[in-house]
Amino acid sequence: MPFVLYALGLAVFAQATSEFMLSGLGPDIAQDLGVSIPTAGWLTSAFALGMVVGAPAIAVLGARWPRRRTLLVTLTVFLAVHVVGALTCSFSVLLVTRILAALANAGFLAVALATATTLVRPDAKGRATSVLLGGTTLACIVGVPAGAALGRSLGWRSAFWAVALISLPALIAIMRSVPARGAGPSTVARFRIRPRLAVLLLLGALVNGATFCSFTYLSPVLTEVTGFGVGWVPIMLALFGLGSFAGVTVAGRFADRRDHRLTLVAGGILLIGWCVFALTAGHTAPTVVLVFLQGALSFAVGSTLISYALYAGSASPVLTGGLATAALNVGAAAGPLLGGLAIGVTGFSGPLWASAALVGTALCLGAASVSLMDCEVPEGSW
Repeated sequence: MPFVLYALGLAVFAQATSEFMLSGLGPDIAQDLGVSIPTAGWLTSAFALGMVVGAPAIAVLGARWPRRRTLLVTLTVFLAVHVVGALTCSFSVLLVTRILAALANAGFLAVALATATTLVRPDAKGRATSVLLGGTTLACIVGVPAGAALGRSLGWRSAFWAVALISLPALIAIMRSVPARGAGPSTVARFRIRPRLAVLLLLGALVNGATFCSFTYLSPVLTEVTGFGVGWVPIMLALFGLGSFAGVTVAGRFADRRDHRLTLVAGGILLIGWCVFALTAGHTAPTVVLVFLQGALSFAVGSTLISYALYAGSASPVLTGGLATAALNVGAAAGPLLGGLAIGVTGFSGPLWASAALVGTALCLGAASVSLMDCEVPEGSW
């Protein structure tokens, strides 16, 4: 894989760390800026909304620019607003910086996905995608815990400074490594979302929704259902992150085979895993195994679906990258809402059952769409 892919992956790592780290910094931000904890929660909601809205919108605007320029502008904005966020004493200003950071993040990821797939062989899009999404999984393993540790020891502002500092070498590397005369403006007016692409984006949203449905509430599942002590929670979250990194890495090679039958099998195993997890969450040994396994399978299936979408929308990769980014974030926003509702109905094992329901829905839709896929492309090529 070209060096520039790892530079893009470093930027994605910084951005994913920024997206997730507020879950551990909210109380400190609320106390420092004089707002309530629920009000501080608006920072997370604003970021999620900015990602969903910003991905296709910025992708359309960025499609009219050379990709190198779009990557540099969006990453520079992302870095700058984190500096502003680290310096401000106003919650309103911090809220605006989170929205701007999300817009920049969404635009960067959309264009990075498109750029990555054009820097490798036509049959290596899956591996290129896995390098970028590997940055997200590493953020779960390293970035988020490190941000929480910095927040506890040096204050929440230090985490914002750290994200800005991590973004700087990525910015320099992209400036030096992405071809200045790379792919130029993409066609916008003639872009159409074909049924195959629409199905793949929906499947990606459902699987990512299932992932974040349970990941968001993994801590209470472990402490209230399994009986782990609070000190074990960071270790188990890191185990989930390790599984997700392994899943993304392995899936990259299988995604390039573009064999949807293999994905359906992996999705079936993922569904069984969520059901077994829900049934055995009260026991320590199966919980430890399933935390790793479900992390691996969730990100393997999810990243594979996004790779398929990039293949399906290769005629307009920037816009397809924007739609893929939006689909992932729709799932990331909707999953926790469904998990919260499930807790109210069945207790803390509810999110696990809700994840199973989301994956089951994706499987049914995917199986029903096989004939559509085969009509649009040769067998096993999407």
